[in-house]
Amino acid sequence: MLDPCATTMAATSPSLAGGEKKHYWWLSNRKIVDKYIKDARIMIATQEQSEIASALSLLDAALALSPRFELALELKARSLLHLRRFKDVADLLQDYIPSIKIASDDSSSSISSDNSSQQLSKEQLLSPQSDRPSFKCFSVSDLKKKVMAGLCKKVDQEGQWRYSVLGQACCHLGLMEDAMLLLQTGKRLATAAFRRESICWSEDSFSGEIITLPNQPQTPPKTESESIIQLLWHIKLLLRRKTAAIAALDAGLYSEAIRHFSKIVDGRRGAPQGFLAECYIHRASAYKSAGRIAESIADCNRTLALDPTSIEALSTRASLFETIRCLPDSLHDLEHLKLLYNTILRDRKLPGPAWKRHNVRYREIPGKLCTLATKIQQLKQRVASGETGNVDYYQLIGLRRGCSRSELERAHLLLTLRHKPDKATNFIDRCEFANDRDADSVRDRAKMSALLLYRLIQKGYTSVMTTIMDEEAAEKQRKKAAIALQAAATAMQVQQSHNEQQQQQIKLEAELSTVSSNNQIENKATTTVFQGVFCRDIAAVGDLLSQVGFNRPIPVKFEALSC
Repeated sequence: MLDPCATTMAATSPSLAGGEKKHYWWLSNRKIVDKYIKDARIMIATQEQSEIASALSLLDAALALSPRFELALELKARSLLHLRRFKDVADLLQDYIPSIKIASDDSSSSISSDNSSQQLSKEQLLSPQSDRPSFKCFSVSDLKKKVMAGLCKKVDQEGQWRYSVLGQACCHLGLMEDAMLLLQTGKRLATAAFRRESICWSEDSFSGEIITLPNQPQTPPKTESESIIQLLWHIKLLLRRKTAAIAALDAGLYSEAIRHFSKIVDGRRGAPQGFLAECYIHRASAYKSAGRIAESIADCNRTLALDPTSIEALSTRASLFETIRCLPDSLHDLEHLKLLYNTILRDRKLPGPAWKRHNVRYREIPGKLCTLATKIQQLKQRVASGETGNVDYYQLIGLRRGCSRSELERAHLLLTLRHKPDKATNFIDRCEFANDRDADSVRDRAKMSALLLYRLIQKGYTSVMTTIMDEEAAEKQRKKAAIALQAAATAMQVQQSHNEQQQQQIKLEAELSTVSSNNQIENKATTTVFQGVFCRDIAAVGDLLSQVGFNRPIPVKFEALSC
């Protein structure tokens, strides 16, 4: 029933009549909003995906009528979080993400500081000192009261649910630092609110907790605070390992950095997609510094599979291909990077949503694009000159030049086991996707890039093995030639020794013949002497015998001998 006085006043005053209509319109909308929220609560309580999706449509209708209704915002955010639509939660509450606020504050502060400095300089030049306002004292207690009142009013208006819901969404999106700050803030605010409410409670009010007896095998359902505590513990563990890995990378301890990053990406508990992409690109930098080119290219491939717009991954992979003189692949990545830069300049913003992290700023894009165009032109000239066939496969596989066949086979076996196309998608099982539909596209990109790397490794193995076989054949030929030369030298030495022996034998025979001739001459002279002496002795013996009475004549033989 309407008040008759009010109707008469509305009839007499058009402005009052318009105010009454607006008031009743607001009341009718509020009833509709309350009905939508009541129905949405009933649907959300069922915990079914279809019912929660229907509740979202009711909540959107309620927010269309009352955009700042806190209960509708909370229910919508929690419904989106339950449906794992984390990107929608971040878009809904992006004003509360710390990194975005800090970036916006820095940009605004830099602009305001420039403007204030210019304004101050103008004031100093144009206005006298006496025109400046003097400093006024203020009450600290009044300021404290105003600040506390503003904080309490802000918390009551905005609600504590924003920190916990947005913190969980940021964690699943890979914004680990923001998630830790938001969850810690929400936990602290919830504890403070509970402490304020529990002051006036009696002891019986704390008996609502679920107590499990030893003979009860069932476990109580996990509360939101417990899940947040576990999530905070996991976030802190990942951040500690990432901080240690980056510190080791900056210090030049590449193997230590690779070990810490491997603990993150190969852990039993999964990690968000964005966080894993950051860890993979950092580990690729560590592999590149350690000289392990194939592993670095593989990590760049994983990063681009998770985030196709990663500028750092494209530039790193292009430099890796240029290092091993694989110029067509390097040129392909640089062309893709140039296309990405042109898209950024066309859209006047970095790719992805506002809360997505990038390692480059928008104002740096024009300078990078000019440098990139010069680099592409240089590579095209090198490709046109024919510098495409001398790929350094030794550096790709990680071997020294002149390595043995066993070293090549061992390195090839390890690379084959690590970078098989069948195993290239195993990292997806440890990845938490913000949207389940992204897994198929990530798997396809990972398989394609892994297949290209595997073919490059096989081609490198064939090339290096051919070189080693040629070197082994040449070494065998050198050994055969050396053996033949050594045999010829040995034969010559034997022939020379044989000739020397013959010459010595001839010389010895000559000497022997000389000695024998000399001996014969000496023997003849000696025989003549002996014959003369013997004849005289025989004659003397004959005289003696004749004197004795042996008058027998001497035989003719002796006479001839004496003669």
